[in-house]
Amino acid sequence: MIFTTQQLIEKYNNLADPKGKISRDVDKGLLFPVSRGFYENNQDTDGIKLAQFIYGPSYLSFDYVLAYYSIIPEAVYKTYTCATFGKKKKKEYKNIFGNYIYRDIPKEVFSYGVKLIEDGSYSYQIALPEKALCDKLYTISPVLSLKQFKALLFEDLRIDETELNKMDRKIIFKIAPMYHKKNLDWLIAYFKEN
Repeated sequence: MIFTTQQLIEKYNNLADPKGKISRDVDKGLLFPVSRGFYENNQDTDGIKLAQFIYGPSYLSFDYVLAYYSIIPEAVYKTYTCATFGKKKKKEYKNIFGNYIYRDIPKEVFSYGVKLIEDGSYSYQIALPEKALCDKLYTISPVLSLKQFKALLFEDLRIDETELNKMDRKIIFKIAPMYHKKNLDWLIAYFKEN
């Protein structure tokens, strides 16, 4: 279960030094730092459940989600890629639960195509496959033609064409223009052609 520093201080308020107790619990392996101000008491907690506590607002997206939905073949063990907005630069964090990478997308598209997962006492947000693909394409330098775009999809990113063609085109057509990036225009063109 995740705890804030304040929750732990309140929990240990009968002690003379609550912050000292927190430090000792970390040293003993009873608490595990997630990020500044957050602790987890179970070292076996799946890192997917903790991404939003490290840096936010955020949701899981990009390569992690594309691999999660079997759209790309590669999956990096315990590396969680997340979308944020308004942060201006890429951020990376590492703890015992995994490696966390956060990248900006446009604020106006941030809340679209994301679902909430509830798992016991945890909840986290994860992009739909269509949104994860759009987020990923937003971060890549634009290509100059539909032919180059197909090479980007199927050779560079190694997107599974069958999985790509299963995507909900309504979602793509709604959110892709909101990124204001040429690669997303090519994605719409690809779907219109196929």
